[in-house]
Amino acid sequence: MINNAWKTLGLMAFCGAMVMAVPSDVRADEISGPGLSYGNYMVTVDADNVTISKDEAGKEALMTASKGSSFEVVQDMGDGYMKVKINDTYGYMPVEGNATVSSTDEETLAALEVKAQTQAEAVVNFRQSIVNYALQFVGGRYAYGGSDPRTGVDCSGFTRYVMQHAAGLTLNRSSGGQASQGRAVGADQMRPGDLIFYGSGSSINHVAMYIGNGQVVHSSTYRTGIKTSPWNYRAPVKIVNVLGD
Repeated sequence: MINNAWKTLGLMAFCGAMVMAVPSDVRADEISGPGLSYGNYMVTVDADNVTISKDEAGKEALMTASKGSSFEVVQDMGDGYMKVKINDTYGYMPVEGNATVSSTDEETLAALEVKAQTQAEAVVNFRQSIVNYALQFVGGRYAYGGSDPRTGVDCSGFTRYVMQHAAGLTLNRSSGGQASQGRAVGADQMRPGDLIFYGSGSSINHVAMYIGNGQVVHSSTYRTGIKTSPWNYRAPVKIVNVLGD
């Protein structure tokens, strides 16, 4: 059932991401820009995927939008960038060669917002289902090289097992290998289901799953087994979104 939910989400055009910010009263019918007259506009992604940034310079990624995703245009920034609404926050999309801007109406924008909220809620629920699946194994045995939390598992074996069975996602076997998958995110962007990697310097030797509220679940040591800990009980080396939303 969970696998089917993930496959369904993969086919949906994600109109937003769960990123919290203070809402704004800016409406699309108040916008214009170098290439737009006043009116209502939406942008639809034509490329396989496009990165929407937190800043106009495109230095920090906010999310990756897939082909067919649509967003309300808030402002034409010029130089091929549009400021777009993503749930309760905003991002900057490079539209040239990536997306099509089209005139629309208030009714369509309202429907787009409802769809985005529905899909964002589905993502949150799906991520929570992965966390719930992982938490059932707390108290289980640590075993170096183990791959099944019911009989004994190490850190990367645990995250690999959970992602495979709860999300239908195949991860590499080692923590270092898993760190090379997905998309790196900052601590202010991490969500339940993201993986947090620890190590010495840039060398990775441990992985845990973020479960929300500043906590991770991981297969820790022979003494403690599978347990929860504060996410920063050690200094993280990398945080990765392997789920692709």
